[in-house]
Amino acid sequence: VNCGSVAPEFRERYPHDQLEAIVQSAMYHCALMDELGFDRFVVSLKDSDPKKVVAANTRFAAARPDVPLHLGVTEAGMPPEGIIKTRLAFEPLLAQGIGDTIRVSLTLPNPRKHEEVEVGHGIIDDVAHGRFISVPDFGTGLNIISCPSCSRVENESFVELAEQVRDMTRDAQPYHITIAVMGCRVNGPGETDAADLGLWCGPSTVTLKRKSEKIGSFSYAQVLPRLRAALDQLITERTSHPAAP
Repeated sequence: VNCGSVAPEFRERYPHDQLEAIVQSAMYHCALMDELGFDRFVVSLKDSDPKKVVAANTRFAAARPDVPLHLGVTEAGMPPEGIIKTRLAFEPLLAQGIGDTIRVSLTLPNPRKHEEVEVGHGIIDDVAHGRFISVPDFGTGLNIISCPSCSRVENESFVELAEQVRDMTRDAQPYHITIAVMGCRVNGPGETDAADLGLWCGPSTVTLKRKSEKIGSFSYAQVLPRLRAALDQLITERTSHPAAP
């Protein structure tokens, strides 16, 4: 169950608790498997926020300890930030004995995809030897999420675009803003809805969004200035009208 593709009926049933919607969706589908007589299946509950990954998997493990769990952080993004997010999710879960298989998802060009496996082995080894990271205040400022450049990507420029977005927005680090860069039109349209600003990439154009509202579709060469303008506008709005404490 992915945070960006929870069945609408569960989102409607738990409008103020996204985690419970994810967990109950997984529980429902497990019950279907039980009724059909299947007893060899694995469940995965993923989010781009490592804290939510920990919470959702902890809840599910308490309710169905008999069901194996596949751990993952969806849209973790580029190294090193994507590795940090993955560690923050995996370390507390693996240390509690939660998780039977893992997937490290990083935005990398194809020749470097093997690094995901290396990172996964490193995390497992560190947890086994009691080595844990501490990252003070991680996730309190700008958050760039991006998907793991899988086979659904229709333009390999997606990875370069994600790197350019990170470089262009470094000055916005103090602001609590989420920018999503998605590599395909399968997950992109829905999974950018929760981001403050979202980009989902097609074969020749990139759709720029603000939450669920479409700003426009632009070429790969044109989209960065458009994103910059939208980001500057968002920062201006937030600094002029700060949210109430």
